[in-house]
Amino acid sequence: MNTLSPFHLAIPVDNLALARDFYKNTLALSEGRSSDQWVDFNFFGHQLVIHYKPKSEIEKNHHNSVDGKEVPVPHFGIILEWDIWHNFANMLSDKNIQFVIEPHIRFRGEVGEQATLFFYDPCGNALEFKSFKDPSQIFAN
Repeated sequence: MNTLSPFHLAIPVDNLALARDFYKNTLALSEGRSSDQWVDFNFFGHQLVIHYKPKSEIEKNHHNSVDGKEVPVPHFGIILEWDIWHNFANMLSDKNIQFVIEPHIRFRGEVGEQATLFFYDPCGNALEFKSFKDPSQIFAN
């Protein structure tokens, strides 16, 4: 059986209303259940939950160098199909997203060639959206 199971990811946000607006209206994710402390979103078929957490309790992000770029750690995201990634990247650009790492092709011509981009949500969570030119190379060495 090769069906992927949806993952569940809960992340902290220090402003629930601002984060809710960002995920719903900027990233165009559909909203599910919610309370005054959390909101569920359909993150490309997966369950993303934003949970209110005071800023003083949220850890700072760190970075690692990958292919000459400083990649935010921790981060999360999704691997999209090649054309869908390009359309999504254009949508984000049209919405004036401030990229940490601009949309570009990483490892061009090598095993694992991929399109990638990074940005932060309004509460400081780092997101990466990527696509592999050849999806069979997602886990290739």
